[in-house]
Amino acid sequence: MASIKGSGRRGIALHTSLIAGVLLSAFPFYWAVIMSTHTSSEIFSYPPKLLPGSHFAENVRHLFDTVDFFGSMANSLLVAAVVTFLVLFLDSLAAFVFAKFEFPGKNALFALLMLIFMVPAQMAAIPQFVIMAKLGWIGSMTSLIVPAAANAFGIFWMRQYMRSAIHDELLDASRLDGANFLRQYWHVALPVVRPGLAFLGIFTFMSQWNDYAWPLIALTNPDNVTLQVALSQLNGTHGTTDYGMVMTGAVLALIPLLIVFAVGARQIIGDLAKGAVRG
Repeated sequence: MASIKGSGRRGIALHTSLIAGVLLSAFPFYWAVIMSTHTSSEIFSYPPKLLPGSHFAENVRHLFDTVDFFGSMANSLLVAAVVTFLVLFLDSLAAFVFAKFEFPGKNALFALLMLIFMVPAQMAAIPQFVIMAKLGWIGSMTSLIVPAAANAFGIFWMRQYMRSAIHDELLDASRLDGANFLRQYWHVALPVVRPGLAFLGIFTFMSQWNDYAWPLIALTNPDNVTLQVALSQLNGTHGTTDYGMVMTGAVLALIPLLIVFAVGARQIIGDLAKGAVRG
């Protein structure tokens, strides 16, 4: 009886701490939404306002008048969606080779990949800009998509996932059935590693959506920018910053990320649950 009571107390303490953690994590989002409904003077008033205001529609209207919000959002959606698709395909294909096949120079090539993984992205900005300029891609979305089409982190992540998730017996059985490399990849590997792909897709989409430095450098046309660059133009546009408008733009920019996260997280949880039932 004492052990049951003790486990009950531990369960209550665990759930209480988890609820507290969720509330603390959600508060910045709640605060951003609240600020988007107030004017700048109300945001800096004391005591701070914790309830929604009545200026959200005004802030939205001011935001749309100041920047091309939907045009820049369409640019960000295009770049993030195409890059995510390419990363999922190319990185998983390369990872499948590294994880389940042997070839000369495999370890040396993977070590080189890890060295690239450790190089900060800022160090590659200048040579990357020079290459894009020589190809004539500066100012176009191609300069954002092609350099990000594959990355070392995605290959490393999917390789580690595939090594444990894909059993050699599955591949041996598919070879006996006459499956070639692409059929093994498409029909055997991908269905097994969908949770890993879902995580990589969420991570890649969020990274591309929030990227600011490289689009600011590569997109030289101010009328053809991504959403993060457009939102940065709201700071001090008229000498003073309208923080209500800025927070409105930030809140609206979060909506696609929340949708992608919800869809991807549902995929991860659903596949893990199916695996648990089969187990």
